[in-house]
Amino acid sequence: MSQYVRVGIEALQGFLSAVFERRGFSAPDAGFIAETLIDADRRGIASHGMQRMAMYDHKLRHGMIDPAAQVSVVSDIKACAVLDGHSGMGQLISRDAMKLAITKAQEHGIGVVSVRDSNHFGTAGYWARMAANQGLIGVAMTNSNPLTAPTHAGLPALGSNPIAFAVGQGDDQFVYDAATSTVSLGKIEVLVKLGEPIAGDWAVDEHGAAEHDSARMMGKISASPRIGGLTPLGGSGEMNAGYKGYGLNMIVEILTGILSGGVLSWDMKGQHICHCFAAIDLEAFGGAQLIGERVAELSARLRALPSVDGHPVLVAGDKEREAAQNNEDSIPVDAATFRQLITIGERANVSVPQTWHSNQYEGPAQ
Repeated sequence: MSQYVRVGIEALQGFLSAVFERRGFSAPDAGFIAETLIDADRRGIASHGMQRMAMYDHKLRHGMIDPAAQVSVVSDIKACAVLDGHSGMGQLISRDAMKLAITKAQEHGIGVVSVRDSNHFGTAGYWARMAANQGLIGVAMTNSNPLTAPTHAGLPALGSNPIAFAVGQGDDQFVYDAATSTVSLGKIEVLVKLGEPIAGDWAVDEHGAAEHDSARMMGKISASPRIGGLTPLGGSGEMNAGYKGYGLNMIVEILTGILSGGVLSWDMKGQHICHCFAAIDLEAFGGAQLIGERVAELSARLRALPSVDGHPVLVAGDKEREAAQNNEDSIPVDAATFRQLITIGERANVSVPQTWHSNQYEGPAQ
């Protein structure tokens, strides 16, 4: 059984903010970055929450993320724009980009902003929700390091390339957020920390055979050159239509790396990530309230369908919303990540909250 510790959100917010300030960010920006990471864990997306701190800490200490970077405009024409993040923090660049997309949508009906030379931006859903919370449709996507092996290939050439889409507000907000690979790399990283195998056919070795040893798979993906890779949605080969996930992955690559004039996943080495954000105004379609009500009605009808296996019929965003309600004051963090947080704090000369000293590892996470 995996071990977890529950960490209070208020104390964690203060701790993370202090760490990011020590790494050169302003207090407001440090607090915002911390908030986005906590949001991921609150929603049960452990792959993009605290367990990502080790990566951010490494990149900040080695100059791969520039805390002083300022976003610049490459082009800005009507409803579209391209921004250059100059290797800044992905969350801060994405905040600026989605704000611009929202502003353009409110003026033109739609806004599309492509970004180059950024870094990991957290969960794509956070940015899609940012637009949805203002009564628009929000879309966010990103490329990444080469992780996904194209159909019939055994080498990674494309990123995990997630897509997020959000519309509506409140308890019936529809939020789809998923990698176009079968899973994100973060899920494999979590399994390695927990010492657990890969349950499904989520990854293949250099020969195209399914790989279920999480540690061995991470070793292959981390090798230089990389070998093996994650499977596209649908799996390897053509039997389960993995080529459809491969095609979706390519669409994200085009809208991010190609449109922005940035680095493609294939050529990426941990830096210069590209994103794309879009916002759609709903006035021409009846307005945000009407669209929200229709989305809520559809969601309710779907949830009311009889279950064939005892599991409730869910709509995208339901599990994350329930997790956020259950984790309102504290979040579960696996023991290995918890120890990493303590080390990161010591390295940045930030005191660990007193409340952490009395925490006992417990499991599994709730």
